[in-house]
Amino acid sequence: MTVSENEVGIKGRFAKLGRNIFKNKECYFLIAPGVIWYAIFAYIPLFGLTLAFKTYKAKLGIFGSPWVGLENYVYVFRDQAFMQSIFRSLQLNAGRLLFAFPFPVFLALIINEVRLGSSKKILQSVFTFPHFLSWIIVASIMTNVLGMTGLLNSLIGMFGAEPVSFLGSTSFFQPMIYLTENWKSAGWSAIIYMAAIAGIDTEQYEAAVIDGATRLHRIWYITLPGIKGTATVLFILAVGNIMTAGFDQVFNLSNPATIKVAETLDMYIYRVTFQSAADFSFSTAVSLFKSVVNFILLFSADRIAKILGGSGLIS
Repeated sequence: MTVSENEVGIKGRFAKLGRNIFKNKECYFLIAPGVIWYAIFAYIPLFGLTLAFKTYKAKLGIFGSPWVGLENYVYVFRDQAFMQSIFRSLQLNAGRLLFAFPFPVFLALIINEVRLGSSKKILQSVFTFPHFLSWIIVASIMTNVLGMTGLLNSLIGMFGAEPVSFLGSTSFFQPMIYLTENWKSAGWSAIIYMAAIAGIDTEQYEAAVIDGATRLHRIWYITLPGIKGTATVLFILAVGNIMTAGFDQVFNLSNPATIKVAETLDMYIYRVTFQSAADFSFSTAVSLFKSVVNFILLFSADRIAKILGGSGLIS
């Protein structure tokens, strides 16, 4: 094929693409805002990751700052606080997978088994409402309930006992994280599982009832297998977010008394960037490291899920 034939072929493909875009212009018009948003806030900022390999100087800007290679990472891995923050992030977010991830599944199963339609709608509204509260409001509620002069300690004082520092105790911090996570997010996450349950063929339940299956049998042999694919995908995404999840929650629920167990990797980045002499190259290096680890965990979880016979995200 000659060069001119190549050019004709390329022009023909672009012409065909243009015709397809014009034919489906309504669809492209609808997705255009999303594409523009991702381009501005997700892809263009990727150039800022070059700071991880530079010494940032404000007067020179991102592109004018001098390259230093992996020097920032030498300092990162020498910092003992950085290594401790990795351990805390893994510990805290692994606990989320164990104690917080399954709860929306149980909640969706419970709501689905409610037979009265009006009661089901009320339950959905009650459990979903906390999702729309910010973590600042949730932290205020926890202070009013669990603070030294809060509701729970007032009840304890009525029985003559000493007040308990729930919010200032390192041993209570992680359980409080999981408790508030379930209270705030479980109802919203359960909607996804309820949508998956709604897609299960009702004839399977009818056949199971005829065969004498109990309600627990129907849940175990029909409902759970029916939502397994959805749960697998959400679990893979949760594993891929294990180094990132929960900054707003930890930031608002932590205090100087619990900082020893609350400084996750995101909190470490925040402290390095805003609470000490700002070093944007150092914090960018840590952020890039966190993203790479999340990607490795995401890919590994996807491969393991496929090995075990489940569905995955990456074909």
